[in-house]
Amino acid sequence: MIAGATIWGLLVPEMIAYAGLAGLPPQAGLYTLLVTLAAYAVLGTSRHVVVAGTSGAAVLVASAVSDQGPSGPAEYAALAAGTVMIAGALFLLAGVLRLGFIAQFLSRPIMAGFVFGLALFVTVSQLPKLLGIEKGTGDSVSQFVSLLAHVGDANGATVAVGVSALVLLFAADRLPGRLPGGLIALVLGIVLSGALHLSRHGVAIVGEVPSGLPSMQVPDLAAGDIAALAAVAAGMVLVIFGESLGAAQTFATKYGYEIDPNQEMIALGVANLGSGLVGGLAAGGSLSQSAVNEGAGARSEASPLVAAALAIVTVIALTPLFKNLPEAVLAALIIHAVSHLWRIGAFRQYWAERKMEFWLGIATLAGVLILDVLPGLIIGITTMLLLFIYHASRPHLAVLGVVPGLSSAYGDLEYHDDYEPTADLLLLRLEAPLFYANADLVRDRIKRLVGSAAVTPRAVVLDVGANGELDITSAEMLTHLVGTLRRAGVDLALAEVHAPVLKMARITGVLDTLGADHVFRTLDEAAHALGAPNVIPLRR
Repeated sequence: MIAGATIWGLLVPEMIAYAGLAGLPPQAGLYTLLVTLAAYAVLGTSRHVVVAGTSGAAVLVASAVSDQGPSGPAEYAALAAGTVMIAGALFLLAGVLRLGFIAQFLSRPIMAGFVFGLALFVTVSQLPKLLGIEKGTGDSVSQFVSLLAHVGDANGATVAVGVSALVLLFAADRLPGRLPGGLIALVLGIVLSGALHLSRHGVAIVGEVPSGLPSMQVPDLAAGDIAALAAVAAGMVLVIFGESLGAAQTFATKYGYEIDPNQEMIALGVANLGSGLVGGLAAGGSLSQSAVNEGAGARSEASPLVAAALAIVTVIALTPLFKNLPEAVLAALIIHAVSHLWRIGAFRQYWAERKMEFWLGIATLAGVLILDVLPGLIIGITTMLLLFIYHASRPHLAVLGVVPGLSSAYGDLEYHDDYEPTADLLLLRLEAPLFYANADLVRDRIKRLVGSAAVTPRAVVLDVGANGELDITSAEMLTHLVGTLRRAGVDLALAEVHAPVLKMARITGVLDTLGADHVFRTLDEAAHALGAPNVIPLRR
C-alpha cells in the first residue's frame, strides 16, 4: 500500500505533464492510470514494472496526430485515441503470434540514440513554457535557436516558478528516503499559484480539469487515417516494448523470476486498448517509475492496483485542485523526467567498444533533432534492419589449423599463430548460418582462398555446423561450387552436417552432385578421410 501510494504521487503529476506533451487535456493523463496500472498488474509477468504513459509515446502520438491536420480538439482527441488503440491492437496481435522475439533485434546503441534524441527534443520543446516565452517553429535545432534569440522576453515570475520546481525535483533525487519530488512540486506549485495569484503576473496555469470517470468510446476514424496512424503505431510498439521489456528483465534478473515476452505484449496490448477507449495516453513500462515502485517496497502486482484505486479517487474528487497548477511546473516535471534519458555515459561506452554502432546511434539521434520525431524513428528502425542484414550477410569464414598437442581439434589460424595448417587440405568453418543473403559472398571467399593458396589444396572441407537448415539459394550455390572446384582439380566436402541440412541436400540434388561419401559428421572425420596420409600439420 505504501508503494502504491508512492507511485500514485509520482504518476499523477507526470501523467498531467505527459498529456500536455501529447497535445491532450490534463485529464487524459489521469484517465490513463485508471486502466493501464490494473491491466498490466493482472496480465503482465513482472512483479515490479509500472505501466503508465511515457514521454516518448506521448511525443510520438502528438507527431502522428499533428501530421493528420485535425480540424479541432475533438478530432485531435479522436485521432490520438485511435493511435493508442491501434498500438494496443498491434501489441495483442504480436503477442498472439508469439512475436516477442523481435526485442532481440533492437540494437541498444540505435535505440539509445533515438531515446536520447527524443529526450533532447522534449527538453527543447518544454523550455519556452519554463521561461514563459513563445515556442519557435521547425526542428529542435531551429526551436533552440529561436529560444536563445527571445530569452530576453522571458517572464520573470514564470522563470522563478519553473526553475524553482526544477531545482526542487533534482534536489529530491539526491536526498535520502526517495522523497516524492514530483508530488511536492505539484502541491507547492498549486498552493503558491493560488495564494500569490500568479496568473495575474503572466504565469500560465492549467485551468479547469473536469472531474468524474471517463466514458468509453471507440473513435470514429476514416480508413485513410487508420492507415496513416498504423505506421506510427507500429514504430511506437517497438519503442514501448523495448523499454518495457528492458525494465521487466532488469527486475526479473535481480529477484530471480522469469519474464514471458509474448505475455508482456498481450498485457501491453490490453493496457493500450483500454487507455485508448477512455481517451488516455499510450502506455508502457518505465524503468524510472518501476524503480520508484521497487524502492518503496513493492514485491508484487498489488502496488499498481493500489495506485489505480487512488487514481479513481483523484479523477472523482481531486481534479478541481489542479486548476491553479502553473504550466511552468509541468514543464519542469517533464524536463526532470526525461533527464534520466540523456545517455551521455552510454555513448561514451559505445565509442570505446564499437565505433560503428556509436555512429549509427548518433545518426538516429540527429534524425530526431534535425528532421523530427517520426523521421528519426524511421531512421532508427531502418538502421536496425540494415545493421542486421549487414552482419548476417558477412559471416566470418575461418581458415582452420590443428591445435598443437590435440590432433583432432581445430581452430582459427587468424587468431592463433601457433596453430598449424593441414597438408593438402583447406579446412574452413562458416561461423554463421549459410543462407540466401550470404551464399554468393561465401562462395567467392572460398574461391579466393583456393586461388591464393601457395599450393593448390587437394580438397576443401566446409564446416556447416552453424546451419540448422538449408535454403534453395544456398543449395544451388553449393552445387555450382562443387562443379567449379572440381574443374580446377579441387574436391569439396561438408562437415558437421545436421539431419535437416542433409535432408534438404538430398531433396535439392546437392547430395547427388557432392557424393554421399563427401558428407561427414565431424571435421576431424572429414580431414582424415580426405587428407590421409597428409592430414598431419605442416610446420611453418
